[in-house]
Amino acid sequence: MTDGPIKTTRDGHILEVTLDRPKANAIDLATSRIMGEVFADFRDNPELRVAIVTGAGEKFFCPGWDLKAAAEGDAVDGDYGKGGFGGLQELPRMNKPVIMAINGICCGGGLELALSGDILLAADHATFALPEIRSGTVADAASVKLPKRIPYHIAMEMLLTGRWVDAEEAARWGLVNRVVPADQLMDEARKMAALIASGPPLVYAALKEVVREAEDMKFQDAMNRITKSQFPTVEALYTSEDQREGARAFAEKRDPIWKGR
Repeated sequence: MTDGPIKTTRDGHILEVTLDRPKANAIDLATSRIMGEVFADFRDNPELRVAIVTGAGEKFFCPGWDLKAAAEGDAVDGDYGKGGFGGLQELPRMNKPVIMAINGICCGGGLELALSGDILLAADHATFALPEIRSGTVADAASVKLPKRIPYHIAMEMLLTGRWVDAEEAARWGLVNRVVPADQLMDEARKMAALIASGPPLVYAALKEVVREAEDMKFQDAMNRITKSQFPTVEALYTSEDQREGARAFAEKRDPIWKGR
């Protein structure tokens, strides 16, 4: 996809998704619906194993909801399309790794979108905030996600005050995996994506499903479901050609060849 607000490029098993809506990469309803289609296609394409999501330009990753579009008639409770706002946050069965390459301002719904990723890399000039409090609205997804990702009191300070956090502080609290120089951000994201793409896709799918579903389960209940192969991705893994290939490769002291089946 080369036209429109979402640009996609593919390199082997890796999909790069770039939000490109000048001036700030804000998301309106139409853009959210496009993003939902892009992420659903990524999820359902067996040839794609990992995605990188970033913003166009050097200043903004994403500030979230497009307030100008809202002023012109976009309803905040309108049709966001597949996966809810930004196409990723509520997309069911998203069992593939997603890397967020945060290249600048990341706030509001943009931060909520970033929190939907599995690995977050930030440029050294990136900044983060949840400014909804200042406009009298609720950062709904962040209210659910953020206190589970970073210390409760830090998350609540961000939610209650809307204060900005720079990249180094974000890394200190574990909001992002690491901070890299801006001119190295995409290289670092692609390096990470290549490493993941070389690994076993069925294991990644199982990991993502187990982590997601077990979040609100008791430990033993989750373990029982895993050992009894009651997660669809775990059952698929343990009956797969890749499972046998992994064992053979180990016995033969060679690198496995993963086929995702």
